[in-house]
Amino acid sequence: MPLTDTKIRTAKPKDKEYKLYDTKGLCIIITPSGGKWWRFNYSYGGKRKTISLGTYPEVSLKEARERRDEARRLLAQGINPSEHRKKEKQKLLERQANTFEKIALEWFNSRKNSWSESHASRVYGRLERFILPFLKGKPITEITPQEILEVIRPIEARNTIETARRVLQIIGQIFRYAVSIGKADYDPTYSLKGIIPPSEVKHMPAPTDPQVIGGILRALDAFGGTFVVRCIIRLLPLVFVRPGELRTMKWQDVDLEAAEWRFILSKTKTEHIVPLSRQALEILHEIHPVTSHYPSGWVFPSIQSPDRPLSDMTINAAYKRLGIDTKRELTAHGWRAIARTLLHEKLGYPPEVIEHQLGHKVPDMLGNAYNRTRFLEQRREMMQKWADYLDQLKAGRPFL
Repeated sequence: MPLTDTKIRTAKPKDKEYKLYDTKGLCIIITPSGGKWWRFNYSYGGKRKTISLGTYPEVSLKEARERRDEARRLLAQGINPSEHRKKEKQKLLERQANTFEKIALEWFNSRKNSWSESHASRVYGRLERFILPFLKGKPITEITPQEILEVIRPIEARNTIETARRVLQIIGQIFRYAVSIGKADYDPTYSLKGIIPPSEVKHMPAPTDPQVIGGILRALDAFGGTFVVRCIIRLLPLVFVRPGELRTMKWQDVDLEAAEWRFILSKTKTEHIVPLSRQALEILHEIHPVTSHYPSGWVFPSIQSPDRPLSDMTINAAYKRLGIDTKRELTAHGWRAIARTLLHEKLGYPPEVIEHQLGHKVPDMLGNAYNRTRFLEQRREMMQKWADYLDQLKAGRPFL
C-alpha cells in the first residue's frame, strides 16, 4: 500500500531499524534513534542498487516521490542514478572551485611574461581595483552579462570611458581563456559589445613646428637634474623609440663599435635594430663609465635602486621640471610622432622606411609584415641625417 504522511509521521523507532514501503521502489527506513531516511531501490546492469533521497521531514513524501520519479527517468535513458549524482556533485565542486579570481589569476600568470613590465602592472592594477572586488568569489560559469555590466557602469559613470573599455576587454579575455581550457562554455561579454559609448581619441601631444622643437631641444640640453636623467632625455629624440624601451636599454644590447642597438620590441616581441648616430654614440660614451659597471646591466639605472631601470615617470617628470606641459606640449612618447612627421615632410624619407625604423608592421609585396634588417642602410643614413637636423634646429636654424 502507498505510504501516507500520517503513517510516516507516527512511525515509532524500534530496537532495530525497519522499513516502510511506498510504491515503485521507494521506501523509508526508521532507525532506532528515530531517524527517517528515504531510499530508492532499483536494478541496474542486473544488480540491485540503492540511493538515498534525503531525510524526513526535510524531504516530504511528495518530494521523495518526485526524486524517485526523476531517478526512474534516468534509468529509462540507461543512466545509473547513483553515478549521475556523483558526476553532478563533482561538477558542482568544480564550479565552486573555479571562481573568477582563480581563473583570472591563472590567465594573468600565463600571459604576463609576454607583456612589458608596465603593461602587466596596468592589467593587474585594473584586475585588483575594478574587477576582483565584484567578481572574485563567483563561479566563473555562473557570471551573467548583467553582473559584468554592474562592474563597468560605475567606471563609466566617472567619465573614464577608456578605462571602462579596457576593463571589459580584460574580463572578455579571461572568459575566452576559461573557454579554451574547458572551465567555461561561452564568453558573456559578447552580448555587451557596443554597450560602452565611443570615447574621444586623445593623441599624445607632439609639436611639429621646427622652431618650437628647437627650443625644446635647447631646454633638454640645459636640464640641471641628475646625470643619468640628463642623458636619457637627450638621447630619446635621437632614437625616438618607445620611452619604456629606452628606459630598459641594456649595455649587452648596445654595440658601440658597430653603432647599433638591438633589442626586442615591447609591442611585437620581434628583434629591432636602431642605428646609432654620431650624436647618440657621444651620449652613450658619456654615460658608459658611470653605469656600465652595475651588475644589472641597465644603461639608465634608477638612482635609488641601480638593480632597476629608471621609473616610467622619469622623463615626463623631467619635462615638467623644465616647464614643458606634458598634457598640451610634449610627452616622452611624442618624439615618435615628431620623427614620423618631420622625417617625411622635411627630410623627404619614404613612409615605409620611417615605419620600419619605428618598429611598425608594414606589409610589403610579399606579405612580410616586419623585417629588422629591411632598409637598414637607408635607416642608418636617415638616423644620422635626423640627428644632424635636430642639431640644426637646436642651433636656431629651422630651415633646410
